[in-house]
Amino acid sequence: MLKLPRTLRLDQSDLRIFPRAAEPGEWAVPGTFAFLERNPAVYEGKDRLAFSSGWLGCGSFGRSTLVEVAEVAEADYFAAVERLARHFVEHYGAPDLGAALPAAREEIDHAASLAQDHKIGTLLAMERHLDDAYHIRERYRVILPSRSEEHTRIWTLVEDESDEEP
Repeated sequence: MLKLPRTLRLDQSDLRIFPRAAEPGEWAVPGTFAFLERNPAVYEGKDRLAFSSGWLGCGSFGRSTLVEVAEVAEADYFAAVERLARHFVEHYGAPDLGAALPAAREEIDHAASLAQDHKIGTLLAMERHLDDAYHIRERYRVILPSRSEEHTRIWTLVEDESDEEP
């Protein structure tokens, strides 16, 4: 079984804290490559938050604070690789799709390696920072799913569909 991280939105905070928020349910990669063109030490505000904690969704190319480990169909895996390769051509100067595909596959495979040893539904969060030598370092936190046989869920998040102001 192949697993990949998939973006998750537990509340509306990603819409407020990132320059662009990923849509829920997108396949995700760490996306650190997006921070290599500029010195991350100069980032401020939303860009700083995207650098420090944002996974990259492979559909919208927005950021997500959390991802969940999910099973991915082979066709969806290859579609994510191709979508990311097209993004490399359109936004990062890759000369063509053929040149971009190996880099995209490497990025997707790295994301799969982060998910592979965890149960479906496990949440992953990322912390990214610059070390003293100005190298980007990543640390991943694992949030295990609750064991429903031992605990009863006492609340559920639902989307507010009213037109009223809060």
